[in-house]
Amino acid sequence: MGVPLTPMDEYFVHQIPEPLPNVQTHHDFWRESLFFIAHPRDRLGDVLILTMAHFPKAEEMDVLQLGRVGGEMTAARHHRPYDGDPHTLVVAPATIEIVEPYKKVRLTVDEHPDAPVSLDLTFTARTRENGYRRGTMKAGHEIVWDQSHMIQSGRYDGTYTHDGVTYEVEDWWGQRDHSWGIRDHARCPLWMWFAIQFDEGMLGIWNWEYPNGARVYTDGCFAPADMSDPIPVVDFRYDLHWIDDAGNEVSYEKHGEAVDGLAGTAWFTLEGGRTIEVETHGRWAQRYGPVGGGLVETEVRSTDGWTGTAIYEVTGAHHHHWFPVARGERLPPHG
Repeated sequence: MGVPLTPMDEYFVHQIPEPLPNVQTHHDFWRESLFFIAHPRDRLGDVLILTMAHFPKAEEMDVLQLGRVGGEMTAARHHRPYDGDPHTLVVAPATIEIVEPYKKVRLTVDEHPDAPVSLDLTFTARTRENGYRRGTMKAGHEIVWDQSHMIQSGRYDGTYTHDGVTYEVEDWWGQRDHSWGIRDHARCPLWMWFAIQFDEGMLGIWNWEYPNGARVYTDGCFAPADMSDPIPVVDFRYDLHWIDDAGNEVSYEKHGEAVDGLAGTAWFTLEGGRTIEVETHGRWAQRYGPVGGGLVETEVRSTDGWTGTAIYEVTGAHHHHWFPVARGERLPPHG
């Protein structure tokens, strides 16, 4: 038998002179991932998160169900081997259907003993898609992070069921993103990923730093809700901190036992010179456990008078402000 082929090898999708799903760098942490997150637009409430990824070296696909329903965090992982099909977006009980690229996606999770939440949601784009430039980081000579990313804001409609109770989703806000490349999460000192939803559009940022706060990478945009072209973010600053359940500033220490959310202010300077100042206050939507930090659902207000809700992701192994007690080993930049 010759070199193994998959049905996708019939199409013009190859990027290297090898059959799919071979990738440029055969690496333990090479992955391609879809990520969807939905939350109410005008208040803090339930948060629904669904991911799907494939891992060429392990020849496996997986789905993560995360989020918070009724004040309870939900988490589950489903997986399947490639078994000759690394492309079909089905990992029982979850299916992702790209109904119309960059416009409409359907997400379903069937009722299953291992699924904490079943759902049937449709994502409908409310902004243009925006591709972030490729970012890289090494620890000595080892690749820790080398990825590209896209992000898009949309509305979610449908239903979800938890503990036998079915809830309606009508015009929730949220994001979708699609990333591909290498990411060894446990060795990343800090990354911040914000998706801030206003009626006027989505303000997004992806920011990476070394333990001492030196910036590795920043990219972002303001994507208007009128479907006009996203405006690049050219500078980003923040004065944000962890808070406890009483809203007081608190240190993460090693494992963040006292942390309940985050609060503070961030400044986003757009191409052309406009700066948007955003104040935020929010609570955990999903903690990440051993790799640190997680996703925070927040209420946001800009000094322009815009109001909305957002997801702030802050995670990493060691950072002088966010994660003062190192958890990872052989961390960048020196390894």
